[in-house]
Amino acid sequence: MQFEVWAPQAGRVTLQCDGVTHALERDPERAGWWRGEAEARDGSRYGFALDDGPVLPDPRSRRQPDGPDGLSAVVDHERYAWRARWPGRPLPGAVLYELHVGTYTPEGTLDAAAERLGHLAELGVTHVQLMPLCPFPGTHGWGYEGVSLWAVHEPYGGPEALKRFVDRAHELGLGVVLDVVHNHFGPSGNYLPVFGPYLTDTHHTPWGAAVNLDAPGSDEVRAFLIGSALAWLRDYRIDGLRLDAVHALVDTRAYHFLEELSEAVDALAAETGRPLFLVAESDLNDPRLITSRAEGGLGLHAQWNDDFHHALHTTLTGESQGYYADFAHARLSGLAKTLTGGYFHDGSYSSFRQRHHGRPLDRTRVAGHRLLGYGQTHDQVGNRAQGDRLSALLSPGLLACAATLILTAPFTPMLFMGEEWAAGTPWQFFTDHTDPELADAVRRGRRREFAAHGWKEEDVPDPQDPATRDRSCLDWSEPEREPHARVLAWYRQLLALRHGQPDLTDPDLADTRVAHDEERRWLAFRRGDVLVAVNLAPEPAELPLGVPHARVLAAWEPVDKPGADGVVRLPGESAVVLAQD
Repeated sequence: MQFEVWAPQAGRVTLQCDGVTHALERDPERAGWWRGEAEARDGSRYGFALDDGPVLPDPRSRRQPDGPDGLSAVVDHERYAWRARWPGRPLPGAVLYELHVGTYTPEGTLDAAAERLGHLAELGVTHVQLMPLCPFPGTHGWGYEGVSLWAVHEPYGGPEALKRFVDRAHELGLGVVLDVVHNHFGPSGNYLPVFGPYLTDTHHTPWGAAVNLDAPGSDEVRAFLIGSALAWLRDYRIDGLRLDAVHALVDTRAYHFLEELSEAVDALAAETGRPLFLVAESDLNDPRLITSRAEGGLGLHAQWNDDFHHALHTTLTGESQGYYADFAHARLSGLAKTLTGGYFHDGSYSSFRQRHHGRPLDRTRVAGHRLLGYGQTHDQVGNRAQGDRLSALLSPGLLACAATLILTAPFTPMLFMGEEWAAGTPWQFFTDHTDPELADAVRRGRRREFAAHGWKEEDVPDPQDPATRDRSCLDWSEPEREPHARVLAWYRQLLALRHGQPDLTDPDLADTRVAHDEERRWLAFRRGDVLVAVNLAPEPAELPLGVPHARVLAAWEPVDKPGADGVVRLPGESAVVLAQD
């Protein structure tokens, strides 16, 4: 078997494979690369030593059986016999479901999560979005401090378990999306800087030195990241990738890394005959991210739309701290603006940033499915001091209103695990750092952050306490009990409507028309012949929608069809979906 590694500064490189040491030779055709042959099979342990230093794991390791600090293991991807004949499932018309493997079930493994996929197929989602799976120290964590960007966290089950999970999802008709982190590497178990200039001091990020996308040596770093992305899509048959915080990918080159990545993914889609897509997390409000390369954009297929989330959250809860301050002065009108224009900040002034932010999105050219709309995510729940969900803040009626707005809006909807039954469990920030100093720094930093917002230190959960992770696991007995069962039934009904009413998946953003009353707290919008109305006030409301000939498709509380005057009489904290005859 041939082994190779990029180590441009090394004067000598050796391979240790199954206890035998082999000297590698420079590759005459690729500067900085070393290569050599050794007997190996699936599971063989190996690593590289640079200039007689310690044996280190392979930067392109496909498996880390003993964690980030251990030796790598050979993975023969041809050994797995795929069961599902899967043509792929595209992003238009999709409904995503964000899932964290370590807390989706008490067991916290991919195999245990796979056993619960039937629930999602019955619910009506189309794609499962897995939070990051790359190896990180310890057993439990969010996954954003991962290293070995080509490998699967061993406590989750490793490479074979991920294939079994994807296979089962595809058998049930579910696509799989994977969250990948290209903007930084984890602080523990990260040996990449020993091998080459994977980081650069030219730019800085919230996590320290930036990933090297434009300094000397960046060609190989970009190839490393793109190779990792393609490996997930090819070797594991993943259907799409969610790209973490792309605004932190600092790249001054004319050919931006994201453009290069999107071109490579589109080429792989053409090669495999499966639709593949990239979804960016970005706070830039820059439509060039999701504009095609042919039109001068970066060619990503979609992005998270935090503006919709912030407008919805502020409207429902009244919270106005931090970045919610921008939305607190225009709650329903802000929500209406996102429903029709995508972005709230489209060049407008942001009081939170103390500057103007964003640029307009041309809704006649940008399809609505290119924006993801959601009411909860791992960030928006887990980065609260106590990890409290909307279900801890709102009545079942207001939760039903939130679900209605998310699942009938012109965006690609995304749910956060457990949201569909108003889970009573929190989802908190937890870590399992094996380095005591790093663990203590994270603990103190978390408490210091929330102390600045008035929280008592003892009220902020200790990320390193195993109980913090345990509290965050879903309680699968809840969906069978009230009020959870009623909320779950409402989500299922709305998802069935979304799949059954073509107007609800129409990608034309310009076709959405909104009316609202800020004082009386109701909002209604129309998409084709489908009308959606929510009453967020506790008292009943009369909504002059002008639809005398309409039938009720779904209602949280009993609602009569509009009278001859076209007025809909909606109970307090309730929602209705209508179809015009």
